Amino acid sequence: MIIKVCGMRDADNIRAVESLGVDWMGFIFYAKSPRNVEALPSYMPQDVKRVGVFVDEDPLTVSLRVKQFGLDIVQLHGNEDPRYIGRIRALCPGITVVKALSIASDKDLDKAKAYFGMVEYFLFDTKAKLVGGNGVQFDWSILNSYRGTVPFILSGGIGPEDAERINAFNHPMMAGIDLNSRFETSPAVKDPDALHTFLSQLSI
Repeated sequence: MIIKVCGMRDADNIRAVESLGVDWMGFIFYAKSPRNVEALPSYMPQDVKRVGVFVDEDPLTVSLRVKQFGLDIVQLHGNEDPRYIGRIRALCPGITVVKALSIASDKDLDKAKAYFGMVEYFLFDTKAKLVGGNGVQFDWSILNSYRGTVPFILSGGIGPEDAERINAFNHPMMAGIDLNSRFETSPAVKDPDALHTFLSQLSI
């Protein structure tokens, strides 16, 4: 299972979280986010996949960040359509694309169909006023209606107390989980001890 820790920025914190053996680390490039990354940290992870999170960003700017930060994955959190994704792929050959979708009901899953064959992963997040990092969960049982062939990352308010719930949640297309605000001591600073305890409790 992919373990993604998102909203990273501080070099020492990046080192500490990387040492826990996570798989993906997310960097948010969105000015309205309290976790926005404006400058390249003095240390970037070497042993995990680097994910850049963007919200309706100009494709040329995305391409620039991919090169500047050595990103392996682009996560799109806005209203990006398949044509936009095609542009990103043309500018960033070999990039992995994750499309985030906000979920509040079965109907929200219908939006995924437009991206089948266009992205490697979906990220199913909680529908809320803020774009990610809300610390609120949606009803995971909604995902029982998902019959797509694109694997997904489960996101939205997963916290230190949720290991047992994740262990009990079964879906054939669930590829991993996304951890962010519920593991923070302040915006963009994760608690390595809380993460370590949580990860040790996972059985899948």
